Amino acid sequence: MSLYPSLEDMKVDQMCRAQISQMGLQTDQAPPPYPTPNLSNMPMPSNGSPLYPALGEYMGLELSEAIIAENMPEYSQVALLQQTQVIIPSGNSSALIAPVSGQSVGLHRAQVTHGVREVILCKNQGGKVGIRVKAINNGIFICVVIDKSPAALAGLRFGDQILQINDVSVAGFSMVKVHNMFKKSSVNGIKVALRDRPFERTITLHKDSTGHIGFQFKNGKIVSLVKDSSAARNGVLTEHQLLEVDGQNVVGLKDKEVGNIIVKSGQVITITVIPSFLYDHMVKKMAGSLLKDLMDHSIPTL
Repeated sequence: MSLYPSLEDMKVDQMCRAQISQMGLQTDQAPPPYPTPNLSNMPMPSNGSPLYPALGEYMGLELSEAIIAENMPEYSQVALLQQTQVIIPSGNSSALIAPVSGQSVGLHRAQVTHGVREVILCKNQGGKVGIRVKAINNGIFICVVIDKSPAALAGLRFGDQILQINDVSVAGFSMVKVHNMFKKSSVNGIKVALRDRPFERTITLHKDSTGHIGFQFKNGKIVSLVKDSSAARNGVLTEHQLLEVDGQNVVGLKDKEVGNIIVKSGQVITITVIPSFLYDHMVKKMAGSLLKDLMDHSIPTL
């Protein structure tokens, strides 16, 4: 099964293969005339094995099939993001084919693993890794990722749940205790196990001749699509929140700032989105006492 990051990539690949076929070459054995990125963590559909076997709730929000069907119907039938597993491609059967997007740095940065992953952090010159966390329902969640910090460069993201720090489980820990763990850690080699936020997905888009990708957003929420645009062709949905553009966090930025990031990006852009229903719950849980904590400095930057 061939995998493509966008519909445009699929169309170009099909056209190239048709041309090769007309020339009488063997399409299955001939190498593609374009670079194929090595995205070994690209998610693929499984045969029903759940993405989060124990995921009954997230930040206190029940994620039963009934709740999903009522509030996120686009995920209720196939539930693709709940029924995927990470597969390392073998041979050409599952390699990602990207004749148009292959050179896009954003495509590589925006990979979604859909599961639990481990990253290695270091501290900057100020002795910080660049995140703020919040204790919610006996879990530790990332509420802020500082731009260009070690955490941002390592791929930590808003809404991710920290499971372990240096092999120590942080379930039930307070924000202060987690802060002290980071503070006491060495400068390099800080191991952090993370659980991805659920129901996120990445979509690769291509700018048209006018530099547009085909959707409008307000307060970070996608509110409308342009007919026959790359966004419409590649399955962008309204009522979804922009989380990242080319792997860069945009949560908390003003719409004008996000727009500037999109404008300055290349011809190929990969966005990360999440259903607004889930995002609104995340923000509500994180912002409940966040402003107060920030004002009295009880939520530091780690």
